[in-house]
Amino acid sequence: MTMQNVASPVTSFTPIKRNQLKHIPGDEGWPIIGKTLQVLADPKGHIEACGAKYGPVYRSHIFGETSVVLLGPEANELVMFDQQKLFSSTFGWERVLGRLFPRGLMLLDFDEHRLHRKALSVAFKSGPMKSYLGELDKGIAARVAQWRAKPGTMQLYPAMKQLTLDLAATSFLGADIGPEVDEINRAFVDMVAAAVTPIRYPIPGTQMARGVAGRKRIIAYFKQQIPLRRGNHGGDDLFSQLCRATHENGVLLSEQDIVDHMSFLMMAAHDTLTSSLTSFIGELAAHPDWQQKLRDEVMALNLSADAPTGFDDLEKMPLSEMAFKEALRIKPPVPSMPRRAVRDFTFKGFTIPAGTSVGVNPLYTHHMKEIWPEPDHFDPLRFTEDAQRNRHRFAWVPFGGGAHMCLGLHFAYMQAKCFARHFLQNIEVSLEPGYKPDWQMWPIPKPRDGLKVTVKAV
Repeated sequence: MTMQNVASPVTSFTPIKRNQLKHIPGDEGWPIIGKTLQVLADPKGHIEACGAKYGPVYRSHIFGETSVVLLGPEANELVMFDQQKLFSSTFGWERVLGRLFPRGLMLLDFDEHRLHRKALSVAFKSGPMKSYLGELDKGIAARVAQWRAKPGTMQLYPAMKQLTLDLAATSFLGADIGPEVDEINRAFVDMVAAAVTPIRYPIPGTQMARGVAGRKRIIAYFKQQIPLRRGNHGGDDLFSQLCRATHENGVLLSEQDIVDHMSFLMMAAHDTLTSSLTSFIGELAAHPDWQQKLRDEVMALNLSADAPTGFDDLEKMPLSEMAFKEALRIKPPVPSMPRRAVRDFTFKGFTIPAGTSVGVNPLYTHHMKEIWPEPDHFDPLRFTEDAQRNRHRFAWVPFGGGAHMCLGLHFAYMQAKCFARHFLQNIEVSLEPGYKPDWQMWPIPKPRDGLKVTVKAV
């Protein structure tokens, strides 16, 4: 089987008519704009209100289209596990990511997705991951040392954003990338911002226009570098790994495939990790008791300040992993996940026609009181082995699930625990009395005020 004759089962769809969904309970809101403003203003409150009013299946109208929202772990399993191949990720994400990150792994379906995922998985095996850890460790240690040297108030989110951007550049593109790194970083920042801008066309002067220009710069850089990385100049970074990766038949990934996959992977590694690490440290700042428990765990590693972090050290940090998982539960980095039904299907007694835009919502599932008592309370002990044993396997889905489970989830755990090691070994973080960060929860959780924290050296 070659990539030339593998295609997703669906290459187009016919949008459904609104009256085809009238049997689904719900409220489509105002003409044209529908419920878009309510979703943007308070996505968690809005979906919880709709769930309470209409149940686990309801109809809405957002971003110019009537859609159906499915709530809860069973809905997550149906859509994410997708055993019957009912749902297209391509046509779910296309409206959001298609112009700037076309044919990234999350925008491929079925057999084509499987073959590309298998080819890309070589970059996340043990050898390359150890190389990434070495680069991450050095970059994190250096940045934490800078923060430690300047005690006082800092805005956590922008500091974390710059760190994850720099780390993605070095571990994904190589430590010796050179002076191009600043231009590449700016291009990615423009692309990510454009992906969620309300104006979806590259009108001159708009964020979308800047994003499209950024993509052109990225394409030019990658295409110039690919022949070099395939020669004698490739290292152990992710980009070089993909340049040498092959499909099952031994054929190298095409240049365009590498460009599309690298663009998508760097976007995913940067923006979602920025959100997750900010949430993680924000929770530790708000819960000094847990911060100290994790610091004790780090100190028990008996690593000197300049000692590198090894895989074995990360394995000895179960509390840090549990705390990171709890932060991801409270603020999942991808709060909602769109798909497109490619065939009629039935859920909870409702028949939903092919062509329907379908969404599931990790943010809702992660706060269901019947699954997570006191859901807004930070409690890493929810993730002990005993606590997880009888929980629905799709009750916690910050990395998605099924065939589209995040390929970089182990990279995320590795980076989070490496960061926790250096941060907690060097810095104590706290919030000012009475201060409550104000978070924007969609499209990716982000503190509106940058999340002001007080840091001091340990």
